[in-house]
Amino acid sequence: MILNRQQLESKIEEGLVQDYIDLETQLTAQGFDLTAAEIHRYRSSGSLDFSNSERKIPDTEKVEPVKRSEDDEYGWWRLEPGAYKVVMNESVDIPENLTAFAYPRSSLLRMGCSIENAVWDAGYTGTGSFMLVVENEDGVEIKENARVNQLVFHKIDETEEGYSGRYHEDEV
Repeated sequence: MILNRQQLESKIEEGLVQDYIDLETQLTAQGFDLTAAEIHRYRSSGSLDFSNSERKIPDTEKVEPVKRSEDDEYGWWRLEPGAYKVVMNESVDIPENLTAFAYPRSSLLRMGCSIENAVWDAGYTGTGSFMLVVENEDGVEIKENARVNQLVFHKIDETEEGYSGRYHEDEV
């Protein structure tokens, strides 16, 4: 069962999502919009094996946003075609009876960009990141705190063992 707006709002009041900018704007009929806090450019290669004992996550470099005028509170990222890591503003505390799937907002898709996500496991706590792929040959501009991704939460039977990976609160 997918949680609806009212169910999500209740869960958010219990701590499901924290550090959001504006609950009314970010809460949708059946999801929650995540906002861009940072965008990073990949600067090295990665490696992945079966056991993760030889896994290496690529180094990244923060892309600095640029303000269009002195009066602007937030800046814009000008992104050329390629893959980027987006770090969200929000943090989550997913209980053992929920899981989440994330989807790019349709406005982003209409601009020739996509977001790649993994499953957000039951028991995951922390600030997530995901991959933004800019396919538009003219690039894209994204303003700081733009809503780019939407989490859709699904109720599941409570799991005996939740998330146990390496990406927790202290890692982005």
